[in-house]
This record gives sequence, structure tokens and C-alpha cells, in this order.
Amino acid sequence: MAAEIQQFIKEAVAQDKVVIFSKSYCPYCTLAKDVFSKVKQPFKVYELNEREDGDAIQNNLYQITGVRTVPQVFINGNCVGGGSDVDKLYKTGKLEPMLIG
Repeated sequence: MAAEIQQFIKEAVAQDKVVIFSKSYCPYCTLAKDVFSKVKQPFKVYELNEREDGDAIQNNLYQITGVRTVPQVFINGNCVGGGSDVDKLYKTGKLEPMLIG
């Protein structure tokens, strides 16, 4: 099961430029989504609380990134952190260059 979940995560972050592993009720997840909406960057969201395998995904994300909390935001396959991290990247002008290309 863990290998299947890890494969799912790898494929998910490879398929889209911006991928957010989120929970629908989480304010930091909303913050991250709002930032990408502001810069008009499409993103793929996986709402872990709405998936049967959400806990398993979150556990595997922890093994990959060392972080258990959501959101976990990936740009071009690399984890850039959570909602506060994305907001900081945006406010310091570092986010948009990461989205080019």
C-alpha cells in the first residue's frame, strides 16, 4: 500500500506545475490556494480529508518531506512548504519566477 501511495504522490507532483495537498477546512490551505489564484497560476488540489486514502497520503508525505502538516505545496515537483511559506514567497517576489518555464 505504501509503495502505491508513494507512486501516486510522485505521479501527482509530476503531472502539474503546482500541486497542493490540502484539507478543505484548513485556513493555511486556503491561504496557499488564494496566493496561486492571485498570480493566476492554475493548480491541482488534493483534499486529503475528502479521500479514503487521505491519511495514508499524509503519512507518506511526511516520509517524503519530513512535514506532517498541510498544506504541502509542490512547484515543479519540489516541495516549497506550506501556506505561510507560499505567502512569503509571493510577498518577497520569489514565487512568480518559480512558476515561469
